[in-house]
This record gives sequence, C-alpha cells and structure tokens, in this order.
Amino acid sequence: MVKYYDSIPEYLFPWIEKQKMFWVATAPLTGDGLINVSPKGMTGTFRVVDSNKVWYEDLTGSGIETVAHVRENGRITILFHAFEGPARITRIYGKGTVYEFGTPEYDALLPLEKRKVGSRSIIMLDVFKVGTSCGYAIPFMEYKGERNRLMVHNYNLEVADIAAEAPLDLSACEPPRPITGLKRYWHFRNAVSLDGLPGMLFGHGSKHKFITPEPIGPGKKGDERERGKLVLRVRAEELKLAAAFLTGVMLTASYVKFVKPRGW
Repeated sequence: MVKYYDSIPEYLFPWIEKQKMFWVATAPLTGDGLINVSPKGMTGTFRVVDSNKVWYEDLTGSGIETVAHVRENGRITILFHAFEGPARITRIYGKGTVYEFGTPEYDALLPLEKRKVGSRSIIMLDVFKVGTSCGYAIPFMEYKGERNRLMVHNYNLEVADIAAEAPLDLSACEPPRPITGLKRYWHFRNAVSLDGLPGMLFGHGSKHKFITPEPIGPGKKGDERERGKLVLRVRAEELKLAAAFLTGVMLTASYVKFVKPRGW
C-alpha cells in the first residue's frame, strides 16, 4: 500500500545506500517541452545527508537535460526500486539545485581528490515529500558489476586536459580546452538542452586543474566493449551449430574430391 511522508524515513537509509541504480525525472516549464528520465548508476554517487536533503554526483554524458531543467525550475523526482529482496518502490520529491564543477559549493562537497572521473556537477535535493509503494511488478534481477565504458571515455578526456594545462598558470590565462578534452566537451556538448535551455555554465571555463586519475582497466569480461573491441558473446548451442555446419562442409568437399559421381 502506498504511503507518503514529509521526509525520508530512517529505515530507508540503509536500503537506499544498497541500491545499484536509480532514475531521475525532470521536465521544462513549457507545455510542449521534453520530459526527461535518466538512469543513474556507479556506486558511491548518491548521498543521503539527512531526512530532507540528498544529492548525487552527476557524471559527464552526452545529454544535459537534468541540469538544464533543474536550473530552470528546480522540479525533480528520484525513483528507487528493489531488484532483489522484498518488493519496494521509493520516490523522492524535491526542489533541486545544480552545483557545477569549479564552484565553491561543488568544491566543498567534492574536493578534487574525491570526485569521480568525469564528474561535472552535483544535483542537490531539498526533499519535501517521499512516497513508498509495493513494486510487485518489478522483476528480480541479478547485479553482476558496473560497466566502465563511460569512465574510460571520461578518463581519456580528463587526461587530455591535464596534459594541456600542466605547463600553464591558469590564474593568468584561460583554460586551453584541447579538442579531445573534457572542458571542451562540456562547452560544445553540454551547453544547452534539447529544448534550448542553458546547461553547463561554468565548468568549461573553470581554472581548476584536474588531478591525474588512477588508470582505468579494460573492464570485466562481459562488458559490451573491452579495449575498444566489440566482445562477441556466443552461446554453446551456437558453437555446436557452427561446428556441425563446418563438419558438413568438409565432408561434402571430401566426397566431391575423392568420390566424385559421374555427371558432376
């Protein structure tokens, strides 16, 4: 049965921390604007401050809808649901605020040495309502690990900026923003939303230098891409069919060569 609260009940704190992903829903004020729903992952990116305040670390991606919508009107809902254990859905309704990389608020919450590679902003929620319900239609799903493709991509972008900024005193000049750098990506790919709302405003011009991140490996087997090459998953049944087909081809070739019937 659905229940509503004015804040996050404390019994939900440990359950929220265990969840491997969540969804974020936002929308612009215009009636024909595009509603956005974004899936979020990566362990450690979601933080519960207290019963009425939460935030998450927003990692660089190809879109900037959430940042643009929250910047315009502050409306935001976060959805968690259980993939294992007892069924549960939790919606967190809040008034959102965006703190971009390089701003004092971002620095206070995420010093350079603690931010994840590609982190571009913090989305802070002042929570005013929380809803819980059953979630009986949600399937059981097994967690096998995190994809690292995004982290590898953002790692390469940050390393390009680090190399370009290393010999410079940014207090006396603008960031160089190399073509393959993260700050240039923010400037050209994260500047406006699909509806034309402002996205990243400060990060691309920040004089903060990135700290050289730890190298990121190619990822576990089963990730969709490993070392830049597509990993093909072939089931045992498909291997058997392929082997049978090749055996048939070889037998036919041998028959034609050594026992070639008349008239062929």
